[in-house]
Amino acid sequence: MTALARGLAALGAIACAASVGLGAYASHGLAEADARRAGLAALFLFGHGLALLVLATPTATRLRLGALAALACGVLVFSGSLLGAVFAGTATALAPAGGVLMMLAWLTLGVDAFRQRA
Repeated sequence: MTALARGLAALGAIACAASVGLGAYASHGLAEADARRAGLAALFLFGHGLALLVLATPTATRLRLGALAALACGVLVFSGSLLGAVFAGTATALAPAGGVLMMLAWLTLGVDAFRQRA
């Protein structure tokens, strides 16, 4: 397994772990808009973290690893923007860029899957 694949899988596991704590905090320690933003950030961290963990395999192609790297960046930008608004009062202006990056990454993963041979 390449260092990139190991790093992406490890990042996925960390994102999943962080999402559990963040989801609990959103449910019990935050109110209204902050709770919704933190909950959404936790949801995206968990789902995309799990995808990183599962899809960063020893046999992953370079295209897949590139898509997974983009997915990791996208979820960090998206969730980070939402969490910045919750904890630092910053704007969520970067969230759409993170979302677009995640969408492009998922489309690239689809292309990679289509290109695989039986």
